[in-house]
Amino acid sequence: MERLDGKRIIVIGGTSGMGETTVDGFRDLGAKVIFTGRNEEAGKTIATRSGAVFKRQDLAEHDTVKKIIDEAVFELGGLDSLFVVAALHPQPTPTENVPLDDFLRIMDANVTGTFLANQAAFPHLKEHGGSIVNFTSATGFTGYPYHASYAASKGAVASFVRTVAVEWGKYGIRVNMIAPAIWTPMYDRARAAMAPEQLAAHDANQKVNTPLKGRLGDPVEDYLPVAAFLASDSSGFMTGQTFSVDGGKLFMR
Repeated sequence: MERLDGKRIIVIGGTSGMGETTVDGFRDLGAKVIFTGRNEEAGKTIATRSGAVFKRQDLAEHDTVKKIIDEAVFELGGLDSLFVVAALHPQPTPTENVPLDDFLRIMDANVTGTFLANQAAFPHLKEHGGSIVNFTSATGFTGYPYHASYAASKGAVASFVRTVAVEWGKYGIRVNMIAPAIWTPMYDRARAAMAPEQLAAHDANQKVNTPLKGRLGDPVEDYLPVAAFLASDSSGFMTGQTFSVDGGKLFMR
């Protein structure tokens, strides 16, 4: 796995799931990390354990995004990489029944929040380059029945990444995205809510549609090495790319 010694990294949405794995893993790999999240209790626990610095922030609170990133960059003494992991995921709802407010809430957090975080990081990376990693989803490319707002938001993130990768390449800023299918505590909760027959059908579907392992990936074994690669100088000639960390669910070209 790539070492990140001395890298100055901000993780937006680091208090659970892949964000938490990113914070712990990057600290273990030698990076200086400041992370944000809505859950203050979880953030303080992770900060104590990892040695990273936590700042409470909700990506949907747009007026605080730039302020928090500017503060974090000052405390880190600069910025080498930004990871925007945070996202909202709605309950399944037929598209014709999705309230406008709910649709806008998901787009607001997942798209506008990602846009603002990238925009706030830009001036800190403009002089020396660096890495931005945003999170999309296979749903943004294939669709996601009963989750129209989430799929739309992740498709928008993908288009945004490809756009700024072209615009910011001249500054040495590479902007990539990860489309993950990783086993997280949120997935555990989703499984626990399924009836036995639903869970059996779900697992059977995973075996068919995931060529590698037949299930979701492990955060440390499968996700973290890719994240570390994208934060490292080894990915220095890659931008605008989708990294499908999903066992082969989504074939990109």
